[in-house]
Amino acid sequence: YPPYPRGQPSGPGWMDRLSQREEVKTNIEYEALCVRHNQDDVDELVELITETLYSTRTTIRINGEDIPSEQVKARFLTLNHEHVNYIFESLARNTTDIRNIRAYLLTALYNAPFTMNSYYQAEVRRDWG
Repeated sequence: YPPYPRGQPSGPGWMDRLSQREEVKTNIEYEALCVRHNQDDVDELVELITETLYSTRTTIRINGEDIPSEQVKARFLTLNHEHVNYIFESLARNTTDIRNIRAYLLTALYNAPFTMNSYYQAEVRRDWG
């Protein structure tokens, strides 16, 4: 028998990484997001969040600035279903050319907890005049 499930990573820390991925899925209510959005898109965000949480770098580039990785990781651990849904809605409305989608998504994920409410308030003001 193989030492790990087929298709799963191996090596030191792989179980921790799988556990972290499952925690991310729980935090963002993965199943509910997959009903509303493309599962491949949701999986990409889950992997990006998990990859960021497992980064060994001391800083992570967010919006062109190097932010201490612990600060970024702490913020990513607060992400929930509403934040991810907001990111997908924002992406759907975006008409500009995104040259580096990974950097764009990292910035969107990092900023989501602090920009989501303003975004929805602006939407309400626009819709209700």
